[in-house]
Amino acid sequence: MSGKKRVGVLISGRGSNLQALLDAHGQPDYPAQIVRVISNIPDVLGLERAHKAGVPTAVIPHKNYPDRESFERAVNAQLEADGVEIVCLAGFMRVLTEYFVKSWNGRLINIHPSLLPLFKGLHTHERALEEGVRFAGCTVHFVVPEMDSGPIIVQAAVPVLPGDTPDLLAARVLEQEHVVYPLALALVAQGRTRIEKGIVHLTGTVPAASALVNPKGFALE
Repeated sequence: MSGKKRVGVLISGRGSNLQALLDAHGQPDYPAQIVRVISNIPDVLGLERAHKAGVPTAVIPHKNYPDRESFERAVNAQLEADGVEIVCLAGFMRVLTEYFVKSWNGRLINIHPSLLPLFKGLHTHERALEEGVRFAGCTVHFVVPEMDSGPIIVQAAVPVLPGDTPDLLAARVLEQEHVVYPLALALVAQGRTRIEKGIVHLTGTVPAASALVNPKGFALE
């Protein structure tokens, strides 16, 4: 495990994206090692996923603390004790204070189920369908004090299909979340991300991508 960045993951629920990170972390050539999974809620599925992967866990219930910052200081103490270098939020349903965000500035990443800066906050898929967008997707970004506003690391887009419901669209986006989150963590762990004026610049070889068009193959009459 030498040379791998030490990662802590914060969760609050089933840990779907956590599982994608655990699967990647289990690969010998992956540049990050998950050394701790912390949940603010006991007995969630994400903790079971971590146990099965042999990753140490901790439960730090936010309800045991008088305010958000005191809770975050307890989380921080655990992360520091584990020598964590990068923190991933994976379905962590707590709004973080400026104290915590600044403590991990440039080392704290999150995944959001929309193509930011569109549809910040909750109910992203319902809002995407209401607006009639042709593409939806997900974004991995560095966390800043303003919610869902940090520099973008990786995005993935999926088409919005005729007859889509929020659940159908969410499932399609979730498949891509499981692809881009491990990719983004690898880029950060390898030191390939540089933030300048709020924009992430990637170093090294970045594969070229063709344009995405939706609907495609549509013939004009």
